[in-house]
Amino acid sequence: MTCPICEKPADKAFRPFCSRRCADVDLSRWLKGSYAIPGPPAGEEDGAMAVDDAESPENRPFGRPDKGMDRE
Repeated sequence: MTCPICEKPADKAFRPFCSRRCADVDLSRWLKGSYAIPGPPAGEEDGAMAVDDAESPENRPFGRPDKGMDRE
């Protein structure tokens, strides 16, 4: 097995990398967003609720009054 960063032989202590340096380079790339896991393109509607949906009764936390904080 070779190091995915520099292609030198992997060291058991840092597998799959050859050194701490290459492991840190890889971690840095993940943290900066240089690597990405492929998936469908993110659209405007993906993961975001429309304003109307956010205010629907199904999306209110339990015990929250419908209108304001006053209950009479």
